[in-house]
Amino acid sequence: ATEEVAAAAAEKEKEHQDEIFHEAKALELKDEGNKALMAGKTLDAIRLYSEGLEFAPTNAVLLSNRAMAYIKVENYGVAIQDATNAIKADPAYAKGYYRRGTAEFALNKHKAARKDFKKVCQLKPKDRDARTRLAACDKSVKEAAFAAAIESEETIPLSETYDPNQLTVDVGYDGPHPAGGVAPMTDGELDKEEDLFRPGHLPRDFVLAAVRRFKDQKLIHKRYVARLLINAKRHFEAMSSLVELSLPSSGPDADSKPRVTVCGDTHGQFYDVLNIFEKNGYPSADNPYLFNGDFVDRGSFSVEVVLTYLLFRMADPTSITLLRGNHETKNMNKIYGFEGEVKAKYDDKIFDLFLELFQHLPLAATIEQKVFVTHGGLPVAPGVTLDDIRNVRRGCEPPESGLMSDLLWSDPQPFPGKAPSKRGVGYSFGPDITEAFLGHNNLSLLVRSHEVKDEGYLVEHGGKTITVFSAPNYCDSMGNKGAFIHFDESMEPKFTQYECVPHPNVKPMAYAAGMGGLFA
Repeated sequence: ATEEVAAAAAEKEKEHQDEIFHEAKALELKDEGNKALMAGKTLDAIRLYSEGLEFAPTNAVLLSNRAMAYIKVENYGVAIQDATNAIKADPAYAKGYYRRGTAEFALNKHKAARKDFKKVCQLKPKDRDARTRLAACDKSVKEAAFAAAIESEETIPLSETYDPNQLTVDVGYDGPHPAGGVAPMTDGELDKEEDLFRPGHLPRDFVLAAVRRFKDQKLIHKRYVARLLINAKRHFEAMSSLVELSLPSSGPDADSKPRVTVCGDTHGQFYDVLNIFEKNGYPSADNPYLFNGDFVDRGSFSVEVVLTYLLFRMADPTSITLLRGNHETKNMNKIYGFEGEVKAKYDDKIFDLFLELFQHLPLAATIEQKVFVTHGGLPVAPGVTLDDIRNVRRGCEPPESGLMSDLLWSDPQPFPGKAPSKRGVGYSFGPDITEAFLGHNNLSLLVRSHEVKDEGYLVEHGGKTITVFSAPNYCDSMGNKGAFIHFDESMEPKFTQYECVPHPNVKPMAYAAGMGGLFA
């Protein structure tokens, strides 16, 4: 009996020592994860927090910190799971509610977010930041209720009532004019000015002058921006949700084959976009580009990026194709800086015109009927055809589920089948789903974007899925390369990688306000 007691005591002491070791190891990994997060190495931080949770699976601090890191890479679904587990582990841990509320807000679940921030205020009544976040939630809930109350089929879009003719180009404006020269067109010539903004009519000289002006951190006049947005919206509205692209008849120069260049997310990194054009040439009929969504947000030159793309599009619609990303949406723009940037550089009416335009951007494209391009990923419902995608109704914010949601939000996964997305919207789709969709629609390859990749691109699903990401050193912190893809007559992808280039000293998320500060 004495030996049994001694053995039990020894076992208990061993368990105690193991517990001490596990707690110490978890704390060590938490501290390393915090350092990685502070250094902008978010994926490393997630890995370190995950290793720490292997030693302490119910540690509320580790769970909450990993939730914060997941939020930074827009994995809101798993962030909510981690925050919920942190709350279960310690119901009095305010940061658990804080993280969950933040992720819920990003998913447009403002009432749920408000409930969590109320709890934070109860636990931390002197926390000013929590009260600020709660006020932001209250405001969003009220705005949504007001919008629902006034919404009707008869609501007239701003683009139908806004009159750019009422905007005067003042004598102090020293930027380019669409008709050329050093002065704007007179009041009697405004119909001619309007005509210049129809697709294919905008002078290329004006476009290139505007791009040079953007590079010098100057803007073009609001009247020209309003005309551009209104006419571009009407142009995209007339298109289907699926764009069918063919190779041009000739290449950009005598030594190049006809090709299409596909770029992924550029996220307001205007000077990196200029670097793409430096390496690959400006968009033209013989040098066409496809930009696969997420033109805006995070980077603080988003206005310059999206205006550049739209100017090229309206000068020559064959020169550049634009697809909608999950960041060409109202809620993302509110959080990640584009709304604040447009209002700082222009005003709220111009921002509303951007939102209208974004709602009408196409959702997908095919290249030579072989390569399928969309921002996020594939629909997980079996049997979806290109005609189904072609006929998706646009002119709205993305619903929580369905074809539009899948195309904008989904991600590939390495194992078969489908699973709820770690983002909290859309699905993760396996190689079998890719194979089935491509085969059913007589396609050979999926190209999507939506995720930062260390090398600027990643080939998955047995070579059937490519992710391309064109914003190098994303958010000035990720250290990744950017990439773009050439497709010529072979339809075999040819990759070009590049590093980031310097930009003016305006940090990412500089225009994010209110809840946006949580996502920087």
